[in-house]
This record gives sequence, structure tokens and C-alpha cells, in this order.
Amino acid sequence: MNDLAPFRGPGRNGPVRTDRPRSALRRAAPALLVYAAIRALGLVVLAAWSAAHGKSWHTLLTARWDSLWYTRVAEQGYGYSVQLANGDVHANLAFFPLLPWLERGLSAVTSLSAADAGLAVSWLASPAAAWALYLTGERLHGPRAGVALAALWAALPVGIVQSMAYSESLFTALAAWGVYCVLTGRWVTAGVLASLAGLTRPVGAAVVAAVWITAAVTLWRDRATGGGPGAEPSGGPGFGARPRRHRRMLLGVLLAPLGWCGYFLWVGVREGGLTAYLDVQGGWGNGFDGGVAFASFLWDLGFPAGLGLLAGVALVVWLYVLGARRGQPLPLLVYGGTVLLLALTAKGYFGSKPRLMMPAYPLLLPLAAGLARWRPAAAWTVTALVSAGSAVYGAFWLNGSGPP
Repeated sequence: MNDLAPFRGPGRNGPVRTDRPRSALRRAAPALLVYAAIRALGLVVLAAWSAAHGKSWHTLLTARWDSLWYTRVAEQGYGYSVQLANGDVHANLAFFPLLPWLERGLSAVTSLSAADAGLAVSWLASPAAAWALYLTGERLHGPRAGVALAALWAALPVGIVQSMAYSESLFTALAAWGVYCVLTGRWVTAGVLASLAGLTRPVGAAVVAAVWITAAVTLWRDRATGGGPGAEPSGGPGFGARPRRHRRMLLGVLLAPLGWCGYFLWVGVREGGLTAYLDVQGGWGNGFDGGVAFASFLWDLGFPAGLGLLAGVALVVWLYVLGARRGQPLPLLVYGGTVLLLALTAKGYFGSKPRLMMPAYPLLLPLAAGLARWRPAAAWTVTALVSAGSAVYGAFWLNGSGPP
């Protein structure tokens, strides 16, 4: 792995473009069109499947599972809980506040219900995430890889969640743009986006880690290379050793954890204990045990189901290792690795894990880079087949067990 990979100015297919947002959006237009087409296919198949089974696609997207909890927070605030027959308490404090805030604000200024406002947020945030994914792929491997990365993320087996009133799309948009800002040296913006991601999902800690660790390594390398006032930058844009850049970096580092820590501490003050949020999660059967519960689940499944799931885990770990071996930049490695680690070492319902890993888009970069090297006809054929499979699985999934 090239030690300077996180800090290269030029991409592998030529100089990195750092022009204005309008130009970046124009370049990303093909990726956004492909993304929209894949997600539209998923919605059409869902609508047809739901109608055939006497269900409402709209209800499946807005008024089941976590969507109901977010809507209740938006409409009534925090403080609602349900005690189960086994004594467990499900409290809505488990759900971070940014999505409910947006639902409440959007419904206040429009005629949308809170549930439909949540759907609107997801439908706006998901292409915003695809835009950031395109720019990331373009920066590292060229425009075709950017399009492929956005398409592969849209066509994930659980990609239908991107079109639900869930927080995954909002989180991925904030996280992907935040990590991209770290890649391009926009430290203050990265810190703000990391803070907002931390108000969206507990895994917002992964974005904070990407900001902090990359900043620490950057400062260490600047010092090791003798960076100082008037020194030449040691890498790409924004990674110079000049004091003004370091001040912006420090500000970004300070801003990054405010959202995540703020909500964690607020719950602690409200409930009377610093670990109150962990206790709330414990009521839902969630927490971190180093993967013991997950390993036990696989063992209980037996052969061949357990072996098949283990192979799936091995695949995502292999994709992470492959990205590292191919010189994936440090912010992407830290972010993607943290999301993957948190998903695999958390206890809780196994069916949630594919959804929890969905924001780990850096895992798809090796696949996107490979797909970009294929002949266009072959690449589009594979993309179409994968998209069709995702649409069918998403419709089947939501009309069945669905995302918990």
C-alpha cells in the first residue's frame, strides 16, 4: 500500500477536478440518472408485488418498523416506550434526532404528514449520497468507476431501504460527503457533516473516526517531513503544513464529535446517568459484545445456512482487505472499517446487519473499479441483472419479514 495514498492530489486517471458544484453536478448527471433508474425499478416492482399480495407499497415504505418510531418522535417528541412481555423496554430514545427533526420541520412548512416527510427526506438524501459516491469513485478511479459505484450502491440487495422513511439514506449522504471533504482537505465542512451524521445514527462515530485519524496522521506526516510556515504542501489540496490549514483542521476535529456526543450526553442528563443511552440500547437487545452473539447465531443456524452466512461475512471482509491492499485512501478505510466492525461486533437481531452495513460504501470501490474496466456492453448487462435481482429481493423482503 502506498503510504501517501490518502493524500494524493491526482487521481489514477489524471488530475483530480476541484471545480465548482455546478460542474461537479453536471459530471455526476449520468451516475444520478443510473441511480434514479435503479431505484425507480425497485419501487415499480415493489408496487406490483404489494398489489398482488393485497398490501400497500406506501405503507411498507412509511409506516412499518423503525419508520413508525421516527414518526412518533417527530410528532410527539421523546419519552415514549413500550414494555414487552419478557420485561424488555423499547424506548424511542434509541433513535437519533436529526431525521425526526427534519420530518417535523418539513411537515410544518408543507402539507406532508410526518411519515411522508420522512419519505421525502430519504428520496432527496439518497441521490445526494449517490452524488458523493460518484465524486469519490471519479477521484480515485475515473468517471466510469464513479458511475459504477453509485449504481452498485443503488442495487444492493437491501437497496430498497434507501427509498424508505429510514435514516440510512440521510446518514450515508452526510457520511459520504463528510469523508469526501476529508479527502479533498475541506476540514471545517467535514467536521460539520460529521457532527450532523452523529445526530443521525449511532454509527456516526465512524465519520468522526475518519476525521480524527486522518487529521492525526496528516499532522504527524507534516511534522515528519519538516512541514512548517512557508513549507510546501506534503500532498494533495488541503493537506499542506501551513498554520492556517492546521487551524482549519483543528476546527474540523473539534466540530466532528459534537452531534454524536451531544445526543449521548443529552440522553444521559435526561435519564440520570452517563451510560443511559447504552442502557436504552440494551432494552432493545442491542450492544457490543465483540461478535459473540453473532457467532452464536451462526452456530445455531447449523449447516448449510450458517456456512452460507459465514461466507457472506468473509466476502465483505475480503472486500475491505482488497481495498486496503489496493491503496484505498485512509479516510475511506477508517470509515468503512469502523462501520463494518460496529455491524459485525454488535449483538442484536441478525436480520438488521445487512441494513447496518449498507452505509459502508467503500467496500464497493474495488468492485466499481473492476466493473469500470469491463467493456460497456458487459458492464451494463451485469448492472441490469444485479438491479433486477435487487428489485425482486427488495419487494419480497418488504412484503415478508422486512427490515427490523
